[in-house]
Amino acid sequence: MKRTAIAAVLLAATTALTACSSSDDSSDSKPAAKVPAYKIAKQDTSGNQRTVTVTVTSTEGLEAVFNDVADKLTEDAGYFVEINCSTGGTAGADNRLANGKKAVGNIGAASTGLDDGKTEYEAQQGRTCPAK
Repeated sequence: MKRTAIAAVLLAATTALTACSSSDDSSDSKPAAKVPAYKIAKQDTSGNQRTVTVTVTSTEGLEAVFNDVADKLTEDAGYFVEINCSTGGTAGADNRLANGKKAVGNIGAASTGLDDGKTEYEAQQGRTCPAK
């Protein structure tokens, strides 16, 4: 008899947990943005301020690209993300499409001026990719 009661309690607890965890995927959540293809051309791996240079072949979904890159930056540092078009740049100047930054930890906050864990994204207006 005690085993039946214990089994009933466990079943009720499991059902409650399943109901709670499935509510996280409710219609209130935004669908994940589709991330266009990109390439990390250069990434600093040490220091308090780190630059990550990304190349893309289109201006579509630049903020989704930035967010995908930023989500993967987890070491304490201030990150500066440059998104460039793969065409139209020169040896002296990139075809910059967008800039962003992310603060990770106190060092990142001091380096970027952002609060820990925060990001900032800014598209460069009037840029095209492929370059015209």
